[in-house]
Amino acid sequence: MSSSAPGNAAPVDPTPTDSAPFDAVLFLSFGGPDGPEDVMPFLENVTRGRGIPRERLESVAEHYLHFGGVSPINRLNLEMIDALRRELDRRGVDLPVYFGNRNWHPMVEDTLEEMYRAGHRRILVFPTSAWGGYSGCRQYHEDIDRARKALAERVPASAGPDGAVVLRKLPQYWSHPAFVAAGADAVRRALDTLGPGDETPRLVFTAHSVPTSADAASGPAADGGRLYSRQVMAASQAVADELGITDFDQVWQSRSGPPQIPWLEPDICDHLENLAAEGVRRVVVYPVGFISDHLEVIWDLDNEAAEVAERLGMDYARADTVGADPRFISMIGEFVEAYAGGLGDLSAMGCADNGRTCRENCCVPAARPRSSASPAGRGR
Repeated sequence: MSSSAPGNAAPVDPTPTDSAPFDAVLFLSFGGPDGPEDVMPFLENVTRGRGIPRERLESVAEHYLHFGGVSPINRLNLEMIDALRRELDRRGVDLPVYFGNRNWHPMVEDTLEEMYRAGHRRILVFPTSAWGGYSGCRQYHEDIDRARKALAERVPASAGPDGAVVLRKLPQYWSHPAFVAAGADAVRRALDTLGPGDETPRLVFTAHSVPTSADAASGPAADGGRLYSRQVMAASQAVADELGITDFDQVWQSRSGPPQIPWLEPDICDHLENLAAEGVRRVVVYPVGFISDHLEVIWDLDNEAAEVAERLGMDYARADTVGADPRFISMIGEFVEAYAGGLGDLSAMGCADNGRTCRENCCVPAARPRSSASPAGRGR
């Protein structure tokens, strides 16, 4: 990297195409509070530097406090990590798996220091986002870069050529057959819960909305942008094709920010109103954009959307996310195994070393309004 950690030399970057074997895995996620006392500090971490009014944070905090101040994301990540360890054992891949977060403990900076002091120098990074775009991909590269700079401050030897560390982010996986198959079976189970009826349930896919400016900037600049929304639609189409369903909708959820800032639409709750006006009375919602039941899923879909559907007299079922599906865990193991020896497809979208982006001018962050914005998402 070209910039220096304060008071230290910049961490040394080994050759980007270095093909030496890797010795550990970092499971990198967003993070979430583990109790009521964690909620406000967590939200402050999420929104640091963005000038979010405290009253807006307190409003979002109510969603967490509705569930005892605990986001399910850390527990679900730990369950996936345990399953991944078993999967790697099954494959004969002898790599330890560590857990680090962007916004709550265990923080990625602390985890990387722990890994480094345990002797790990070549680390594969699995992100809990399947997608391209700033929030879905580039921000994870930034997490890696920030953690390396923090390590250089804490352990100066890590900044030198003899102690250099490589963190290789694994590719985007939204189109992987296991991701698609797990999603299709989740929808089948949800359809079964509705049981027989006079009308075929309408299938609606949801993903986390982002500002339209962020979507326009997602992907390599040369490709014309909108990578994120194009990927979400393509993944939705792939799941629908697996199910033999030709008529479905793909909408958005969890938008935030001031109303004058346009975000991807329509919102799931507005869409349910429109479907009801068209005479649709049965609906299955599949959160294709999430790999586990973040607070956004259980609040926005299991509470808000479910209440809208009930008010409208609609039969409503929400399909599971894929994180607990053994095929999804096997997919992660497949990626780790493919890259563990130092090989793997380094040209794959999302794959890069030490905080670099996978393409030039890729997923450049859009400018955010500082004073009237609200946290990214209603909660995770």
